[in-house]
Amino acid sequence: MLNRLAFLIVGTAALMLAGCTAPHQQVEAGADQSVLVARLGPPKETYDLPNGGKRLMWPTQPMGTTTTAADIDASGKVLSVRQVLQDNEFHRAEVGKWTRDDVLVNFGRPFETSYFKRTSREVWSYRYLENNIDHLIYHFYFDDQGVLRQTQRSPDPQFDPSQRNRF
Repeated sequence: MLNRLAFLIVGTAALMLAGCTAPHQQVEAGADQSVLVARLGPPKETYDLPNGGKRLMWPTQPMGTTTTAADIDASGKVLSVRQVLQDNEFHRAEVGKWTRDDVLVNFGRPFETSYFKRTSREVWSYRYLENNIDHLIYHFYFDDQGVLRQTQRSPDPQFDPSQRNRF
C-alpha cells in the first residue's frame, strides 16, 4: 500500500513538472518549423541568418523579460530553440566587433533606445531576469558607426521598491 502511494505521488509530481516546461522547450531539434509556429503562434520578429536559414523570435518586451529565439535551417527544420535574454547569451556579444545588426539578430528589438549626445552613444536596453530572481536591464552602447563599444547591466527600476512611486 505504501509503495502504491509513493508511486502515485512521484508520478503526479512528474506530470506536474512536465506541465511546467516552457512551450518552446517542448519542440525538438529537427522538427518542422510549422510545429513550433503551431505551439508559439506566428513569430513577432524574423531575421535572415548567414547560412540561408532564419531566426524566429517571440519577445515579451517591453514589460516582459524573455525572448524565445528559434533557428530554422533553409529547409524549414528547427535547429535550436532557446531563451536569449539571459547572461550567458549577453556575454557572447563582442565589444568592438558586434554591430547593431548583430545585437538585433541575437536579441531582437530592444524595449527602449536612448542617445547620449555628450558621448555619442546610442543605447539599446533589454529587460531580463538574472537566475530567475533579479529583475535587471542589459544595455548595449553603440558608437555613431553602429559598433558595440560597451555593455552594462543595471537593476530594473520598475522592480526597485525605492522607485515604485516614481512611475
